[in-house]
Amino acid sequence: MPTEATGNLLNGYSAMDENALCSSDLEAQPLSHATALPARFYCDPSMPALERTTIFDRSWQFIAHVCQLRDAGDHVVADLAGLPVLAVRGVDGEGGPGEIRVFHNVCRHRAGPIALCDGLAARSLRCRYHGWTYRLDGQLKSAPEMGDTRDFNVADIRLPQLQVRVWQGLVFAAVEADAMAFDALVAGIGARIGEDRGLQQYAHHQRVGYDLACNWKVYVDNYLEGYHVPHVHPELNRMLDYRSYVTETSEWHSLQWSPLESSDTLYGNGDALYYWLWPNTMLNILPGRLQMNRVVPLAVDRCRIEFDFYYPPDESVAGQTRRDADLAFSDAVQHEDLGICMDVQRGLASGSYVAGRLNPLRENAVHHFQELLRRAYRGIQL
Repeated sequence: MPTEATGNLLNGYSAMDENALCSSDLEAQPLSHATALPARFYCDPSMPALERTTIFDRSWQFIAHVCQLRDAGDHVVADLAGLPVLAVRGVDGEGGPGEIRVFHNVCRHRAGPIALCDGLAARSLRCRYHGWTYRLDGQLKSAPEMGDTRDFNVADIRLPQLQVRVWQGLVFAAVEADAMAFDALVAGIGARIGEDRGLQQYAHHQRVGYDLACNWKVYVDNYLEGYHVPHVHPELNRMLDYRSYVTETSEWHSLQWSPLESSDTLYGNGDALYYWLWPNTMLNILPGRLQMNRVVPLAVDRCRIEFDFYYPPDESVAGQTRRDADLAFSDAVQHEDLGICMDVQRGLASGSYVAGRLNPLRENAVHHFQELLRRAYRGIQL
């Protein structure tokens, strides 16, 4: 049954025009006869608030790799669909590295930011607005000039805390206590990667971000199919074997993989594994490289794509050359994707588009993602 939020969305559409969204748009569709989501899901300004409550607050979001939170006080900031958060390594009883926690990055005084950027070895967490200071466990420690305030006790104030799971060296967090089961999200991935490609071995190298004038789902749709690769990515297409390109779907994630051939100064030869994890995390594993993508919704027609690059420790000249080549190649591929995604958003907003048929052979992961979206919009318990 539709939730109250979904019902309000449908009623809002009904008031908008005679082509209003009907309940059939939310019904499950078999892959053999599936159509894409209607344009309204990508363009209506009421969608971000609906998706925040039905999708993002109830799913697991990638935050960082443990190598970025190695020592007590190391911290990383992130945006979870509009909720600023702060991951921090706490301190143990002997002053060494303790538990990794994720807090709301919002001061309990007047909503100032606790941290504006990633940092190392902080002894405490100090709000940048009025200097309220929190311990690394989220407990308020001090509040300037509040000592004589009646019925005010620093011990009563803590930063709200999220659920945290660390898997393969990757830190994930969930806002709601009834979020989906984390083990279901990653089921089978560790076995497929294997010990020789275990993600714990990598070290963080660089973060690159891109701001796009498109809905976050446009970018995810594009990521989830190789159908466009021969037409949009000429250099990447020469490395991958399109005829052997395989897409597999599981309950909460999908995998695209293909044999890859490139020079030894880039990746060499091996398999390219492209994992998508519900709803907005991508895990790209190529020989000698891990790349994490996080798609951050900013507005109905804007999103930010954050790429974190990780490599096995290698300070040799050859290692630096391969990293530089990877960053340059990745940037070129991303600009190709960004251009087509923004073109698609303009098409969706044009009033011309009527949802088209999906290609069952090449777009099964797009169908899988959009069926999960329909489930969420219908209010089905995740």
